[in-house]
Amino acid sequence: MKHILALALLIGWAANLASAESCRTEAYQGNSFSTCEVDLNVDTLGLFLYAPDGTPYGYFNTLNTALGAQDKKLGFAMNAGMYHDDRAPVGYYLENGTEYQSVISSDGPGNFGLLPNGVLCLRKGRADVFETMRFLTESPDCTSATQSGPMLVINGKLHPRFLKDGTSRYVRNGVGTSADGKRAVFVISNGVINFHDFAVYFRDQLNLPNALYFDGNVSRLRAPELGRNDLGFSPLGPIIGVVSEK
Repeated sequence: MKHILALALLIGWAANLASAESCRTEAYQGNSFSTCEVDLNVDTLGLFLYAPDGTPYGYFNTLNTALGAQDKKLGFAMNAGMYHDDRAPVGYYLENGTEYQSVISSDGPGNFGLLPNGVLCLRKGRADVFETMRFLTESPDCTSATQSGPMLVINGKLHPRFLKDGTSRYVRNGVGTSADGKRAVFVISNGVINFHDFAVYFRDQLNLPNALYFDGNVSRLRAPELGRNDLGFSPLGPIIGVVSEK
């Protein structure tokens, strides 16, 4: 019996090592957030848009089924950047070395064009949010990347256009990364929130120097740890998530 118990504990310990992602619900300054932390020392993040037949995955369940055919599974996942009606990305999008959309550095209408915007860059064992002009200057060797906007936090400072009493309030989601690239934190608000308060959560509560807005209103989260798998009424564009072996 002791041997069986020890084996069970060992299996559980190995499973935890296979995926260190951790999701929680947290209240901060009168707002509620679902927050998923990814440890890039252990976890593997991937970006996903098109299935092999060229159609967008669109939904977390569709992507998880496709990964299952490869003996893999999807853990935490979230929509990862703005997209057009045909689900094509608005900004730069690179997936496993294939570029689907080049970097857009000009301003424009909507949240994406509220400069500065930024790029989430995935490399082996790390993830980093770059302000777009810095991304172009440094030209990091990303394996996958997605551009969105606006930036929420830039080198420890809030986006200069955010107003504390801003009246634009939506359910919003985004990502922040640590200076060493080993910690990526994905957040979705559990109620409507303005840009300022959303950014403050990343900077002051999560202590992240750089954070990027993904989207609002259509924001969705898959967090098995929280019993959450948002379906929505329409398919998504780019999806980011933790992938592990079955």
